[in-house]
Amino acid sequence: MIDVLAGTLLISGALLATVAAIGIVRFPDVLSRMHAATKPQTVGLLLILAGLALRLQDLKAITILALIALFQLLTAPVSAHMVGRAAFRTGLAHPERLAVCEFDADDQPRSG
Repeated sequence: MIDVLAGTLLISGALLATVAAIGIVRFPDVLSRMHAATKPQTVGLLLILAGLALRLQDLKAITILALIALFQLLTAPVSAHMVGRAAFRTGLAHPERLAVCEFDADDQPRSG
C-alpha cells in the first residue's frame, strides 16, 4: 500500500514539474512564465519529496528531504519576487495587463 501511495506521489510530482516546464515555454510574458516556474514546480517537487520519504522510510534520508523542501519553500518566493521586480524595472512586464499595479513609472511604490 505504501508503494502505491509513494508511486502516486512521485508520478503526480513529475506531472506537475512537466506542466511547469511546458508553461515556461508556452506562456507569452515574463510574469506568466514566472508563475509557471514557481507554483507547479514547487508543489511538484514537494510531492516527489513526499513520495521519496514514504518509499525510503529512513530518518536520515527524511531529514535531508525535509531540508530540501524547506529550502525550496524559502527560496522560490524570493526568486520569483526578484525576477518579477527585474522584469518590471526593465520594461518586460506590461503594467496595462496587470489588474493592480502598485508602482508608478519610476518603479517606486505609490503613496496613499
